[in-house]
Amino acid sequence: MARFRTWVGIALAGALSLSLAGCSSTGGKRAEDARKAAAAQGKAAVNTPRWTFAMITHSGDGDTFWDIVQSGAEQAAVKDNINFLYSHDDEAQQQAQLVDAAVDKKVDGIIVTLAKPDAMKSALDRARKAGIPVVTVNSGSQESKEFGALTHIGQDETIAGEAVGEELNARGRGQALCVLHEQGNVGHEQRCDGVEKTFDGKVERLYVNGTSMPDVQSALEAKLQTDKAVDAVVTLGAPYADTAVKAKQGAGSKAEIDTFDLNAKVAAGLQDGTLGFAVDQQPYLQGYEAVDLLWLYKYNADVLGGGRPVLTGPQIITKDDAAELADYTERGTR
Repeated sequence: MARFRTWVGIALAGALSLSLAGCSSTGGKRAEDARKAAAAQGKAAVNTPRWTFAMITHSGDGDTFWDIVQSGAEQAAVKDNINFLYSHDDEAQQQAQLVDAAVDKKVDGIIVTLAKPDAMKSALDRARKAGIPVVTVNSGSQESKEFGALTHIGQDETIAGEAVGEELNARGRGQALCVLHEQGNVGHEQRCDGVEKTFDGKVERLYVNGTSMPDVQSALEAKLQTDKAVDAVVTLGAPYADTAVKAKQGAGSKAEIDTFDLNAKVAAGLQDGTLGFAVDQQPYLQGYEAVDLLWLYKYNADVLGGGRPVLTGPQIITKDDAAELADYTERGTR
């Protein structure tokens, strides 16, 4: 695979049981993947007790990013003989109630996101008092240790934003629009903060109703129609990139559309030039390693990270890289 421009190092707990390297040709790689899947037959690779782990995220319905996180977690759960429970709610209070429910079930481990950490603190405190180990994932790296989690797995959102600012500079952009689709999400604010820190041009934030794509498109289109100086639009999630492209076309704007996160549509957009670049935080790895690290802790009292987050990104993905990732995005692992 091409050598990506990696802005931070990646710490991993062990090797993935399903290799992402594959064979040299797409067909050969798919055949190899199919052979390994058939050989595994959904059987565990260990004989440890069948512990129950619960993952509770702040995902809304239909968000493809979280499908990839869940897929990674489920793959690791099969390997580690884990009974895996997944639930989600984009309302912070409801997410906290789901954590409480997992505590009441006396699960053996909890994986949770901290997009809105203040609302989650008491629920995680209950888990700690109940002796349930917790790993935080994706969001909440700054609060994870304070809330008693073993470790945090994800990307540093400020560093990711700084990488975007540097990339916009390299592309000669002068005015960027940072589109926030979930108000109150501290990670999203940190991304825009990072862009502002390193970008030499002007950065403006646009808050949109991320639960309605038509509303997102109309808000973006109106902004691009009234402010022709915007030459870069940065969306904070892969599903919003395509909507931003439609808004650009409707407004007759020449702004470049860039995005955080990767999926099949984003990979295709990078290849055909519809999108400029994407920031990949490897969500499959976040789900996979969260389950694996909990298993390692239960089995061997292992803790990864040394008190610091385990980073899975960011990686800046461009047209040069997208073709080689297309097959992985199609199968839902990137």
